[in-house]
Amino acid sequence: VQLVESGGALVQAGGSLRLSCAASGLTFDDTTIAWLRQAPGKEREGVSTISPGDGPSDYAYALKGRVTISTDNAATTVYLQVNNLKPEDTAIYYCAAATTHYFLSRPAQWPRTLVYDYWGQGTQVTVSS
Repeated sequence: VQLVESGGALVQAGGSLRLSCAASGLTFDDTTIAWLRQAPGKEREGVSTISPGDGPSDYAYALKGRVTISTDNAATTVYLQVNNLKPEDTAIYYCAAATTHYFLSRPAQWPRTLVYDYWGQGTQVTVSS
C-alpha cells in the first residue's frame, strides 16, 4: 500500500490550496481515507475523511466551511481543498487509510491517529500572515 501526498506550498493568508493523496495497493472502494495534520509542537489532528465506495464524508468542526474533501475513484485519488487559509493552518498534512468496515460501527473515531493502518509521508503547508 502506498499513499503519496502532494500540493503543499507556501501561501499567503486568505489563499487556497488543493492537496492530493494518490493511493495504490489497496481496494479503494473498501477503504476510508482521512486527512490529518500536525502543526509544530502540537498533536496530529483529524481534518476530514471520506469513504470513496459510498461517499460519506466528515469534517473537523473547526474547519467546516473552509475545507472540502473529494475523490477521483478512477484515479484512486483523494483531494482536500482548503480555502481562506490562516496562519494556524500551517502544518504537515498527511493522508491515512483504513478499511471502511472498521468505521461502520465507529464513525466518530475517524480523527484518531491510531485507527489508521497506512500513512503517507506528508506534505507541508505554510501560511504566511
